[in-house]
Amino acid sequence: MLNILHTIKEVRSQIKEWKNEGFTIGLVPTMGYLHEGHQSLIKRAVEENDKVVVSIFVNPMQFAPTEDLESYPRDLKKDSKLCDETGADLIFNPDPEEMYTKGFCSFVDMNGPTDELCGKSRPIHFRGVCTIVNKLFNIVTPDKAYFGQKDAQQLAVIKRMVTDLNIPIEIVGCPIIREKDGLAKSSRNTYLNKKEREAALILSKTIFMAEKLVNDGLTDADKLKDIMKKNIETEPLAKIDYVEAVNFDDISVTDTISDNTLVAIAVYIGKTRLIDNFLIKRK
Repeated sequence: MLNILHTIKEVRSQIKEWKNEGFTIGLVPTMGYLHEGHQSLIKRAVEENDKVVVSIFVNPMQFAPTEDLESYPRDLKKDSKLCDETGADLIFNPDPEEMYTKGFCSFVDMNGPTDELCGKSRPIHFRGVCTIVNKLFNIVTPDKAYFGQKDAQQLAVIKRMVTDLNIPIEIVGCPIIREKDGLAKSSRNTYLNKKEREAALILSKTIFMAEKLVNDGLTDADKLKDIMKKNIETEPLAKIDYVEAVNFDDISVTDTISDNTLVAIAVYIGKTRLIDNFLIKRK
């Protein structure tokens, strides 16, 4: 039976009980408003662990003052139903005051992998991500934690943090889940009106086109990016934030498309910022 807890003390008590019984624990960190993408992470966690914790917390630290913290969609009842149906055992749904007590002034920061892509246009974002994920790791102490490849830079950053800080947790990356028409699943898709929703397909169409070009032999990153930008610019409602090719391990810009290259885009459709990517894996 799914349990919903709101305090760190309650979660730690439950985790201690599970560990005393020898259970393995999987963690799926989310900001809620769960969709099939999150569900795929939960399913993977259920398959690979005895117990699964889903955290649902809209983290204020990773939002800039001009971003959508207040309007970010929330629906705990719907999320709970999805978690229950998918086999999760526990939802950790704390208030901001529970995670960031009065006088909070400690942060987990990173240089390098956070400098490009989303880190360039959202400079405080990954400090917030690293801090909250580190806190969740300390509270839940899972054996494995699950992250989607749609947020590929986040996945790379978390992997780097775990390595650098010797955190004994296996980070599991899971594939992008898409709508039937190709658009990557995202909680922010709900912001799109009908016209914007149609326009948003320019992201996945551009990604699929670029992936085919690479599979057909294109290795010049600048040429690929130029083709992708021109394709995105055919959509009047689209405004490019970035189109970039980086090494997935350290998110450093690369001139050549090769194994482990991440090709990533961020595009505004109206006021909504959407991301998509593909990763070259040939080994």
